Amino acid sequence: MAEAQNIESGGSAAEARPTRLRDALRKARIEAADRTGVVVDLRDAEVARLEILSEALDPLFAQIPDHVDLFDRGISQGETPRLWIDVVAHIVMGRDKRAYRFVQDTRFGRIVIAESHDVPVIADAVTDYVARRMIEREHALAAPPMTAQQNSVPAEKRRRGRFWPFALGFLLGALALFGLALFASFNSF
Repeated sequence: MAEAQNIESGGSAAEARPTRLRDALRKARIEAADRTGVVVDLRDAEVARLEILSEALDPLFAQIPDHVDLFDRGISQGETPRLWIDVVAHIVMGRDKRAYRFVQDTRFGRIVIAESHDVPVIADAVTDYVARRMIEREHALAAPPMTAQQNSVPAEKRRRGRFWPFALGFLLGALALFGLALFASFNSF
């Protein structure tokens, strides 16, 4: 009889578990949805802050001449929203989601150009960056192209420089063969 009571109590406990598990799963799903909502809200807040900064940069980009195609400003909305200035520099929100971080990707890694909570500070840093990039472009375009005459002089020197090692190697090889033949003829006697 005690066994029957244990089976009955075990049976009722087994029936109660799925209900409790079902309730726990429902509660966990609601909490996950709330967290996802918070993450989406944070991402929307980051995008809104980057849009505010982008609007503050409108006068700067309006002053860039049309023939300068170095800059392609836009906001990418991925896992981490970014305001792109060009292909190597962008602005991302800091860890506290209130500070702007202006970074540049280099071949040695990512460097932080400026970081601030204030839009004018970052706008000034972007202005300085744009000015430096435009000067680099001017210097690259102002460099004189190499003429055919400048290209041919090193080629003549290279051709002349290749002949003498070949001639010396040929002469040393012939002498070595002559010496080997002479040595073989003395050893045969």
